[in-house]
Amino acid sequence: MAPTVLQQKEAGEEDVVVVVVGAGIAGLAVALGLHRKGVKCRVLESSPELRASGFAIATWRNALQALDALGVGDKIRKCHLHLQELQVFSSSTGEMSHTTSLNVQGKRGPNEMLCVRRDWLLRALEEGLPSGTIRYSSKIVEIEEDGDAKILHLADGAILRAKVLIGCDGVNSVVAKWLGLPKPSYSGRLATRGLACYPGGHGFDPKFKMFFGHGFRLGVIPCNDFDVYWFFTWSPSEHDDDALAQKKQFVLTKLRSAEIPAEVMEVVERSDAKHVLTAPLRFRPPLSLLLASISKGNVCVAGDALHPMTPDLGQGGCAALEDGVVLARCLGDAILGGGGGGAESERIEAGLREYARIRRWRSAELIGTAYVVGFMQESSNAVISFLRDNWLAGALVRKLLKMADYYCGKL
Repeated sequence: MAPTVLQQKEAGEEDVVVVVVGAGIAGLAVALGLHRKGVKCRVLESSPELRASGFAIATWRNALQALDALGVGDKIRKCHLHLQELQVFSSSTGEMSHTTSLNVQGKRGPNEMLCVRRDWLLRALEEGLPSGTIRYSSKIVEIEEDGDAKILHLADGAILRAKVLIGCDGVNSVVAKWLGLPKPSYSGRLATRGLACYPGGHGFDPKFKMFFGHGFRLGVIPCNDFDVYWFFTWSPSEHDDDALAQKKQFVLTKLRSAEIPAEVMEVVERSDAKHVLTAPLRFRPPLSLLLASISKGNVCVAGDALHPMTPDLGQGGCAALEDGVVLARCLGDAILGGGGGGAESERIEAGLREYARIRRWRSAELIGTAYVVGFMQESSNAVISFLRDNWLAGALVRKLLKMADYYCGKL
């Protein structure tokens, strides 16, 4: 006979107010935000250490403001280059089709952009948390309900009893599945990413270079004086079966068939082939997100568990940081008794509903815009290529800047 909840508690069940599943960008941002608010939480991470897959993320003004709210914005700025210009090139002709300053004035002030190393970002967020907040090698295998509490069974046999459960566990989120959110859809595209290291300094100007057309999109961005991040996205054909097996060489072969400068080719060549990653690009259809249950009672999701999107706006990690600030504010105020009276469970539920209300439309807009922008950027259709090279490039860049001109607020 299965043990009762009381028997489980007597056997060593741990009571936790808030459990965050996943120690990625969203999970650590939520945890740090709650800590700043004075609310304790426990972060469960399935891997034995922080994972920094993806190498780096484009960090626009909206994300840097979120990092400021979390208290680590200046720390991140000090160790990364402030990018000054975005240059768009045609990979078919090699000609520059558009250039714009990355410090342009928006509705909420001048834009700001860095290319932040993912491992440095995660470490900065982790260092702001009390020791022991993150429980590594902790994978959830089952979620049960006991009144308002959620009983979490871990693979190592441990049991946690949580008043609040937050899923920040990525595109294959266990918590999103429990909420009934549909699985993310495959976009039909793949992305390969890498990091080139120049021990003596790379010498690149602080500029974000993008190459569109020829059936792919390539981006090259310096992170600091020694590291250059690059990404390559494309739609595979039946002849691209070797893409996953020979990632670096596959990208180089594609680039050699286009008009790509030698110094850009060198960035890819210099990358350690063992650390070049290729993955399918998935997204949650905007309409399904508008109709889905982002929160239910004392459970909600954030980050890629909420809004997986294609990387064409460079806003996936930025949106995760926005989630962290908004969720910590809404949930923290609810737990601490702000925003009205009522039982704690009722306040928590109302706080999570408010978070879902704020993030639903923002997430749907980012997902939908990224999908359309990606289609326009990579298309090899003659008409779209002509329009993109002669007019659409500027419009697409303005869309990137517009999506970054957003303020998630303070804690």
